[in-house]
Amino acid sequence: MALEIDMDRYHNLALQAHDDGVWVVTLNRPSKRNALDIDTIEELVEFFSAAPRAGVRAVVLAGAGDHFCAGLDLVEHHDEDRSPADFMHVCLRWHEAFNKMEYGGVPIVAALQGAVVGGGLELASAAHIRVMDSTAYFALPEGQRGLFTGGGATIRVTDLVGKARMIDMMLTGRVYQGREAVDVGLAQYAVEGSSFDEALVVARKAAQNLPLSNFAICSAVSHMQNMSAMDAAYAEAVVAGVVNTQPDARARLAAFADKSAARVRPNS
Repeated sequence: MALEIDMDRYHNLALQAHDDGVWVVTLNRPSKRNALDIDTIEELVEFFSAAPRAGVRAVVLAGAGDHFCAGLDLVEHHDEDRSPADFMHVCLRWHEAFNKMEYGGVPIVAALQGAVVGGGLELASAAHIRVMDSTAYFALPEGQRGLFTGGGATIRVTDLVGKARMIDMMLTGRVYQGREAVDVGLAQYAVEGSSFDEALVVARKAAQNLPLSNFAICSAVSHMQNMSAMDAAYAEAVVAGVVNTQPDARARLAAFADKSAARVRPNS
């Protein structure tokens, strides 16, 4: 039985559902540059836990105002004066939220503008596709602030840019933007106009796929990256056995066989 998502439960996230199954999830703390406090993290955990069972076919993840996300809410962090154990548990909730995103099986397209910094970059790296506009910039300034990443940057950002670039960003505060950010792997798309508009186009394209195919793409690939080559090959064969024989694919395969399906063509 499908779940229903109660939008009234969310305060730091603004939710919008489209008829085609695409949902827009907007970080809604623009006065804080959408910095992530613990309440926002809990709302991310709740939404992305429910999304795969609530008929969500794709998500556009955006930030209200001029910035996507400036990272950890440092004012909350300072005021709470947490113990090491307390902050460890905060980090584990961040990991819970971002793992629900990466492994949940629902395509997530991040629309990036302005600051994508620290924990904001960790959040963006948990999305499956990242679209940046001309204002977006990426940084991991933890070293300069006497901090260390706690939301998965050592895993996901390293996967995107490589260990050497990751360490450089943390040691020196290096900022990436523009074409260079795409070239090093921080985003897959760069647009001159609205990153949100392009992210919505991309999400709607993904939402047209069969949900089981998207689940495999947005879950199994990440799991397989954590396996040995032999284990990943076995897992890939098992997943393909399930996905490639799904009844809902029969009509699409028939369309390919009778040449009525659209063919893959190079971009004009």
